[in-house]
Amino acid sequence: MWARGEKIKVEQIAADVGQEIVIDQVLAVGNGAELKVGTPLVSGATVKATVVAHGRGEKVRIFKMRRRKHYQKRQGHRQNFTELQIAAISA
Repeated sequence: MWARGEKIKVEQIAADVGQEIVIDQVLAVGNGAELKVGTPLVSGATVKATVVAHGRGEKVRIFKMRRRKHYQKRQGHRQNFTELQIAAISA
């Protein structure tokens, strides 16, 4: 679960740094022992967040090999992300 003031990294979002965005597809909202779980989404729940930065994650190395067949393949991947700071969560 996320909390107000927390920084999170999500899949890259097309938004400028400093822009405030609203996420309206919320799966669950809770406060202590009280928890609302959507089916599949919680209706009326929103999360307001501010875009802090854009970046690229750590490199993931992929190595494929077939034994005794002289086949080796090396590959790498760096996923783009957007860092968000949670401003408010409303149910």
